[in-house]
Amino acid sequence: MTLPIVHSPAYDAQFPVGHRFPMSKYKLLADALVRDGLATKDSFHVPAPAPINWVKLAHDTEYVDQVYGFDVPPQIQKLVGFEMTERAIVRAQCATTGTVMAARLALEAGIACNTAGGSHHANSQHGAGFCTFNDVGVAARLLLESGEISSALVFDTDVHQGDGTAEIFKDEPRVFTVSLHAENNYPHPKQISDLDVPLPDGMEDHAYLKTVTLTLEKLRNQIHPDIVFFNAGVDVHKDDQLGRLALTDFGIEQRERLVISHFRSRGIPVCGVIGGGYSKDIEALAQRHAILHRVATEFVF
Repeated sequence: MTLPIVHSPAYDAQFPVGHRFPMSKYKLLADALVRDGLATKDSFHVPAPAPINWVKLAHDTEYVDQVYGFDVPPQIQKLVGFEMTERAIVRAQCATTGTVMAARLALEAGIACNTAGGSHHANSQHGAGFCTFNDVGVAARLLLESGEISSALVFDTDVHQGDGTAEIFKDEPRVFTVSLHAENNYPHPKQISDLDVPLPDGMEDHAYLKTVTLTLEKLRNQIHPDIVFFNAGVDVHKDDQLGRLALTDFGIEQRERLVISHFRSRGIPVCGVIGGGYSKDIEALAQRHAILHRVATEFVF
């Protein structure tokens, strides 16, 4: 059996070269997965744009209507950090469905990954921080609503706190939110996750991996969810433009292995999303994101 991977050409909204958000990384990631033999062009599970009623499970009705109507106020576009063009909006809709699909595939196969997702700064009221919709928020709410799961864990290792996810699920006891993030990085102020693990600037592989291990062990007897949403942001890397940590490629690979092996050894399905990563060397960035998918293939049975 091969790793189920969700991808759509719509994930690349074709931003101008040099834009602060490296939009072309999604296409380059898919190309890298094909080149590495982890997928073929015909093996990707391709998502359609998310139905509007799905998105309203996690987001304010007025905001969702504005996005679907291609009429987002300038002040919200400023919070998101890019112009909300039709391509950008369709990208967000497809990425949201992509995480829903990956979650359902994970429930069937034990593990599955999206080549996008992890848009964790979007809160219930609006988007923010390069995030239009909170795809994990929508997916978890939809699966709970449909009865496909009764509980979920969000294990977020993006370098920035998963503030939007924490806010969306602050009054939802069936979803446990964990965020390991650089303490002094965006956002300011932060929200309160069920478990926040703030990290000091410049943390390197050894100390970081020890912290991940201790966090996983803390969760072992505390929660046994029906699914884990693993946000595998690579903006923890030492060369990331928006990170404050100092991991290497090896450190990221070991993190992925620690997290996935912990939950799969407990029989818990894992849905992987790629989270953040920012670099002018977008080819190197795409290879960094591909680490998640390469490691995930080790746990397909």
